[in-house]
Amino acid sequence: MPIDLLRATDYTVARFLIERGLAVIYLVAFVVALRQFRPLLGEHGLLPVPAFVRYVPFRAAPSLFHVRYSDRLLVAVAWIGIAISVALVLDLPERAPLPVTMLAWGVLWALYLSIVNVGQLFYGYGWESLLLEAGFLAIFLGNDSTVPAWPLILLFRWLAFRVEFGAGLIKLRGDPCWRDLTCMYWHHETQPMPNPLSWYFQRLPKRWHRVEVAGNFAAQLAAPFLLFLPQPIAAIGAAVMILTQLFLVASGNYAWLNWVTIITIVAALPDAFFRAVLPIGAPAGAASAALTFPAWYAGLVLALAALIVVLSYWPVRNLLGSRQMMNASFNALHLVNTYGAFGSVTRERYEIEVEGTTDERPDDRTEWHAYGFKGKPGDPKRRPRQWAPYHLRLDWQMWFAALAPYEGERWFLRFVQRLLEADPSTLDLLRVDPFGGRRPAWVRALLYRYRYTSWDEHRRTGAWWDREPLGEYLSPVRLPSERQAAAADAGRSGPAPPRRRSAFSALDAPDRG
Repeated sequence: MPIDLLRATDYTVARFLIERGLAVIYLVAFVVALRQFRPLLGEHGLLPVPAFVRYVPFRAAPSLFHVRYSDRLLVAVAWIGIAISVALVLDLPERAPLPVTMLAWGVLWALYLSIVNVGQLFYGYGWESLLLEAGFLAIFLGNDSTVPAWPLILLFRWLAFRVEFGAGLIKLRGDPCWRDLTCMYWHHETQPMPNPLSWYFQRLPKRWHRVEVAGNFAAQLAAPFLLFLPQPIAAIGAAVMILTQLFLVASGNYAWLNWVTIITIVAALPDAFFRAVLPIGAPAGAASAALTFPAWYAGLVLALAALIVVLSYWPVRNLLGSRQMMNASFNALHLVNTYGAFGSVTRERYEIEVEGTTDERPDDRTEWHAYGFKGKPGDPKRRPRQWAPYHLRLDWQMWFAALAPYEGERWFLRFVQRLLEADPSTLDLLRVDPFGGRRPAWVRALLYRYRYTSWDEHRRTGAWWDREPLGEYLSPVRLPSERQAAAADAGRSGPAPPRRRSAFSALDAPDRG
């Protein structure tokens, strides 16, 4: 194939935006790892990585942490990722020779893959695979001295297609409320983490909510096909999809899912589109005439395209199959995944409130104090905050935990234990520690049903939420005394575990008398 056929001379701005956008998201992701990984997954975390790598082989979850894990190494990996991300945002590696540019993107991808593959429950989100897949493609995007490669432009469009079309299909095949256009009657209220505008979106008329669902289907089931048609049709389809994603950004906190999706869609916008709306200078042909396209690089691009074609078999089979999976990876490197979101919509919102007390023997007169989370609803008068693209991993997992009856999840029991120990790194994940760094005597968890207040209720009370108590999620527990701990170590039986929780040797149940 002549090399000139691989040149995408009218996509220099798109490449620039894709590279800068992905670098920013990588930066956010590594900052999240630096601040949250150790209390969640570190040596003394809720789901410690050392225990995970003892049972999961390298081939199933490739990661440099299989060689050795320590919290210090994790911090080093996070800071290296942050440094490379900042350099890419500043366009420094792109000014270096092409192999150096590719190395920078490759190291960034390998470091984040190492984190995701040992992240277990707290990294089991579709946007992790999405960032890794887009980040892998970015390795081959080239630098400032190379013209964009047409196969890379198409591969980013193919990724955008799978994200959007997969999300549309999972809805069409899933909850009946999508098909009768009523899912948005509940979604803004019951989504994992509402943002400051979600309350207002929920209060819009039902007719508008039906328009939201219809527009969603148009953007996810029809517009993706336009990405592969000639210009300006491809750009029109891309614009529709980007506007829809920006609507999602405005109405909820979905980490970097929407932003990476927008970045991939940009691959369908030619330089002519940007020249029409922005004063960006000379025509594309003049700007790219001096750019090179080395033969060895062309060979790598063609090899990558062939690899993606082969690996696309499994996502396509999944999309066409009757039992479509949502957000699944078919290989340990998270290449060419399948995507989808909100195949079902919950009708009611449940929240867990974790409380503690310093009373040594809690009774009906005990005063309990609530721990405050940064993002998830708690205090009914606290307005939801904007966090995305930053990802609050503990808060999201609390939303999932509240959806099902309590079953003794290891991570939640260890979270409670860390609160009883007043572990500083765990408390840093929270907004409010009611005990100011001191140990509580007991901790419990209550389950509530939440709903948005009406306009009238909000005006009268200032509250954004109304909540109804449903009972205990976890009965009060405390750290064992030295005598009980010694007895447990010696293998003697300790006190009976509290109601509705699995036995956990580090905790003790209250004497109900």
